[in-house]
Amino acid sequence: MNTFMRQSPPPEWPPEGVADESASRAHVVKPGELDLSHKVILYLEDITVSFDGFRALNKLSLAIDAGELRCIIGPNGAGKTTMMDVITGKTRPDSGTAFFGQTLDLTRLTEPAIAHAGIGRKFQKPTVFEQHTAFENLELAMKADKRVRRTLFARLSDDDRDRIADVLRQIRLEGAADRPAGLLSHGQKQWLEIGMLLMQEPRLLLLDEPVAGMTDDETERTAELFVSLAGKHSLVVVEHDMAFVEALGGKVTVLCEGSVLAEGDLASVQADPRVIEVYLGR
Repeated sequence: MNTFMRQSPPPEWPPEGVADESASRAHVVKPGELDLSHKVILYLEDITVSFDGFRALNKLSLAIDAGELRCIIGPNGAGKTTMMDVITGKTRPDSGTAFFGQTLDLTRLTEPAIAHAGIGRKFQKPTVFEQHTAFENLELAMKADKRVRRTLFARLSDDDRDRIADVLRQIRLEGAADRPAGLLSHGQKQWLEIGMLLMQEPRLLLLDEPVAGMTDDETERTAELFVSLAGKHSLVVVEHDMAFVEALGGKVTVLCEGSVLAEGDLASVQADPRVIEVYLGR
């Protein structure tokens, strides 16, 4: 068990650019930086969430290393979506702690403050601006001053254009930069939304069933994309497609009834009798 999270966050900070008062009890090492001195970017301890008497999360504890690509699997109702809701501030836990880096207390932050701090989330269904081109979608998502006057008179610099071009290459859409997003395939829309998250410069990406509805070729290319992002970003992927999980490699966490049932590589968790019982009813 990591013990550093039990330390009380020092009262002084606040991080530059996070003006929300709910963020005033956490701190970062330097403005805009996370404290990753313990190499852990996300730490959940004993998180419990109940809805009308039903425990969606039951003393869930989980640690994600900086730069790690972690897959989360489990049957329907295991608590996977609620876990992401807690991390992003959509749901407040009844008890437990959730930290981003060593000292940034997620339970004290609003959703916008958490997104600003560097956590990006992608839902299963892609949400893009279909009348705009792929390039314009990335431009709209760019991390910048979004006040009306600044936005109306904003002009892309050469560095901005280069950055968008780099993301288009990352998400395999360099040949579709001028194509309206509404004309992209389902898989391409998924990649575009991932690119829009990347324009926000997140440190941690939460990805909910990202290959649902994709072709086999798109699924393979998505696995390649995620592997290429790991290291620079930390990724938490919730997925049911075991072939895709196998292609990603790395550690797999199995959730059941709101807590961790098993952890390890995919082969070891698939061989775990408890996991077999949960999935196959044996």
